[in-house]
Amino acid sequence: MHVTGTVPQPAPAPQETPAAPTPATEPAGSPGRHARRFGLPVATALVMGNIIGGGIFLLPASVAPYGTISLVAFGVLTVGAIALALVFGRLAERHPDTGGPYVYAREAFGDFAGFLAAWAYWITTWVSNAALAVAAVGYLDVLIPVGGHRWTACLAALALQWLPAVANFAGTRYVGAVQLVSTVLKFAPLLLVAVGGLFFFDPDNLGPFRASGGSAIGAVSASAAILLFSYLGVESAAVSAGEVKDARRNVGRASVIGTVGAALVYLLGTLAVFGTVAHDRLVKSTAPFSDAVNAMFGGGWGGWAVALAALVSMTGCLNGWTLLSAQTPYAAARDGLFPAAFARRRRGVPTVGVGVTVVLASLLTVYNYTSGSAGVFEILVLVTTFTATVPYLLATAAQLFHLVSGRRERVNRARLVRDAVVASVAAAFSIWLVAGAGYAAVYQGVLFLFAGILVHAVLAARRQRARTAA
Repeated sequence: MHVTGTVPQPAPAPQETPAAPTPATEPAGSPGRHARRFGLPVATALVMGNIIGGGIFLLPASVAPYGTISLVAFGVLTVGAIALALVFGRLAERHPDTGGPYVYAREAFGDFAGFLAAWAYWITTWVSNAALAVAAVGYLDVLIPVGGHRWTACLAALALQWLPAVANFAGTRYVGAVQLVSTVLKFAPLLLVAVGGLFFFDPDNLGPFRASGGSAIGAVSASAAILLFSYLGVESAAVSAGEVKDARRNVGRASVIGTVGAALVYLLGTLAVFGTVAHDRLVKSTAPFSDAVNAMFGGGWGGWAVALAALVSMTGCLNGWTLLSAQTPYAAARDGLFPAAFARRRRGVPTVGVGVTVVLASLLTVYNYTSGSAGVFEILVLVTTFTATVPYLLATAAQLFHLVSGRRERVNRARLVRDAVVASVAAAFSIWLVAGAGYAAVYQGVLFLFAGILVHAVLAARRQRARTAA
């Protein structure tokens, strides 16, 4: 996922069948026809599709202000993302349940840590959905002029959020179909630019190596903080582990394969755009891949085609992320750490979670357009960078806890050293990203987390009173 101008992006999501019976779930007999478990190919498409989402179509313009040093950030970020994917895979072998980082944190450190992971991840997903929808309007504007009118653009962004939500309410069977089709369709324009761009590559278009004027380390850290948004989704298979066939084996494989594939697409695509669109123009672009195709072939048809493909990709992204945003609250609600309503499912979908998420994302979208302040929204994007690192760090801490505790049933002795190194890299990577988000984003993110602590206190008090009454 990722940001340009005033917005960021996410990527799509998980799916489907209940992993364990839940209270107040769907009526008997309804899930079978509409809910379906995923095998390795679909799980991999889920991870890759969620990571790539629509962010790749805006990514080059977002990192262009930092110069080509942002490609170094790409490399560092990819190593960290792969380390996270490996950690999620190892943890999923122990706990192949829906919820991902929430499940791992709660099992290792208790209810409060689990709640923080679920709360932070939930914030990340619905803010990201709003960001992606607003960013998608930039490509819609290439096809239909909506960007020049505030309320027209706002309504378009809201429609882009609610259509995937309707697909989610129809059942995970349809979510999976939309996910698979959109993942396939998005690769046509990406390959066109990534491969075709090599034949039109002009080094003069690259611009300065370090364009921001700061230190090299600062530029890498700052661009990486933005780029993290493009890698959100590495945890998708783990979050949806309860919906994946043979999750103990397939979650880790899907996470790594999907992350590596997405990284290659990101790097080649961004490099191709850097080499085909002049730097000063790229910095101001709202549709960099369209600009790249137009520069390669002339005219406007190529840009129009890429814009259409970007919209398909982003819609698929929203389709999956809408469900992904409901999965962690669903898992937490089953354990009494989120309001019980979030545990309700119909046709394999946590309907209350989907509904609440799309409403909150819609309110944030309206706020973005009515406030008229691009800076406010960019801060919120960086806030999600911070909130995403909370469940990531808790998950890697859980892995380190298992490795250091020495409990033989939790550790594969033959892989102890390798697992420890990978977990340490993932933990250091998560902490670095917190620093890269900046003081303002960390400050705002901590306020979000503190608000969650109050929610946790109320829910914990209710559970205690219920136990006492019983």
